[in-house]
Amino acid sequence: MADADELRALLGRFPAGVAVVTVDAGGQRLGLTVGSLVGLSLDPPLVGFSVSRQAALHELLRGAGGCAISLLAAGQDWLAEHFARGVPPIGMWHGVATEPGARGAPLLVGALGWLECAVRDEVAVGTHTLFVCEVERVEHGVDAPALVRVRGRFASA
Repeated sequence: MADADELRALLGRFPAGVAVVTVDAGGQRLGLTVGSLVGLSLDPPLVGFSVSRQAALHELLRGAGGCAISLLAAGQDWLAEHFARGVPPIGMWHGVATEPGARGAPLLVGALGWLECAVRDEVAVGTHTLFVCEVERVEHGVDAPALVRVRGRFASA
């Protein structure tokens, strides 16, 4: 079996797009930075991303049954860091510009675009859950380079 540190080091050399998944579960709003967003199917429109079962978002997402995904633009690395840190809910949205999505989940202003999704399936994968989501709504945002993470740093692509 491959060594986890070796795997992390090699995958870190491969650029990954950066997105923030947000939910609103009965007025409790939460967001989490993910680098695992992947398009799975165009017909039906499906995307997937993984979330640690230890993450606060995990159970909120399951309860909400849906989410919004903001695809971050270059220059939004501060948002990626903010939502990756596990900020306490009381301070999570301080200074973060949002607009409400159709399902109520916040959309981060200034993103490349947004996906609003319904959770269709969950697959246990190691310490994480792969959430398979049906895309209900697509909206384009700013026309800018994408924010990516490579070699432990943020860059634009």
